[in-house]
Amino acid sequence: MTVQTDAQELSADLRELRHRLHQEPELGLQLPRTQQKVLEALSGLPYEISLGTDTTSVTAVLRGTGAGASAGPDHTGGAGRPVVLLRGDMDALPVQERTGLEFSSRTDGAMHACGHDLHTAMLVGAATLLAHHRDRLAGDVVLMFQPGEEGYDGAGVMIREGVLDAAGRRADAAYGIHVVSAGAPNGQFASRAGTLMSASNALEVTVHGTGGHGSAPHQAQDPVTVIAEMVTALQVMVTRQFNMFDPVVLSVGVLQAGTKRNIIPESARLEATIRSFTDESRAKLERVVPRLLEGIAAAHGVEVSISYLTEYPATITDAGETTRAERVVGELFGGERFARMANPMSGSEDFSRVLQQVPGSFVFLSAVPRGADAATAAFNHSPTATFDDDVLADGTALYTQLALSRVAELARLA
Repeated sequence: MTVQTDAQELSADLRELRHRLHQEPELGLQLPRTQQKVLEALSGLPYEISLGTDTTSVTAVLRGTGAGASAGPDHTGGAGRPVVLLRGDMDALPVQERTGLEFSSRTDGAMHACGHDLHTAMLVGAATLLAHHRDRLAGDVVLMFQPGEEGYDGAGVMIREGVLDAAGRRADAAYGIHVVSAGAPNGQFASRAGTLMSASNALEVTVHGTGGHGSAPHQAQDPVTVIAEMVTALQVMVTRQFNMFDPVVLSVGVLQAGTKRNIIPESARLEATIRSFTDESRAKLERVVPRLLEGIAAAHGVEVSISYLTEYPATITDAGETTRAERVVGELFGGERFARMANPMSGSEDFSRVLQQVPGSFVFLSAVPRGADAATAAFNHSPTATFDDDVLADGTALYTQLALSRVAELARLA
């Protein structure tokens, strides 16, 4: 039996788990029902389980029993044992689902709109297959079931709690998979060596004016016109102060002010996301954005409060590990199933924190529903985004084979 065949035999169970996860989405770092489903799925398998203290994470360590696997004095792994880490994120988004699926979210205002329910199910599937093939592992595998990817830095929390050293020593390689609901043909894997995804920062701005009657703006200090100027100026700044060949993306997602059309409000606020691909641009943004906003506020004689938050670093894959992932995809599914991305994606990922410390790769997998147009299908984070269950077995097989093959290579080199 091959890993691919074994994964296909799990398809029904993976689909059922994914649907249960989808119906009960949870947000942020505390996902108790999701954690319980994962623990139930791992029950009876030979994993060493540890739970997070600051988050409902699950870390599962499998000790391989393959030929050449050396155990330490406590029989939990020798100093030179290979260690491979596989990560699946588990949290949902604050989105009201509008897919019409029979297993749609039952939680108001929450939805698995980014496919993390698939990631969790695929990693559970890999847990099952790796346990089945434990005698082929001359090393250890760490499974990282992570909450809080969507803006809560769950990876950072798990790293602080020791996930990278959960097997007793630092992982030698790390891999993650992320599904997409649009943009590529169903079943297509894709990645690139080097910068794969952007860094992200968050901007929150409040302009403090003086309220008054809409008929007499000269007797007030109108924060609305000031913040409107700021929105425009931020876009001009990107095009005039940054090199087009080192892209910066700045999008205002929140713009709030006022309660009634004839009242000049006391304040106005905006929130924006800022993406960049190099340390130089990221550092420059942190300098010039506040300077620009403070200058506009001063020109209008109003006060401004600015919060500039550094979030996830750029996701940078290891060239060798990405080549390895491409090779494994080819061995499992054929070379035509892997595409090398010409350009990075301007989304961001906290798996970047893992890749800062462990060489590894991150692979996209298209779960565009069969029959849908990949160019026009709703993309991740949309309330109408849908994902094809049929890719669950493929993701499970890739997770499993990446671990098996990398541990085997590392063991040969030991």
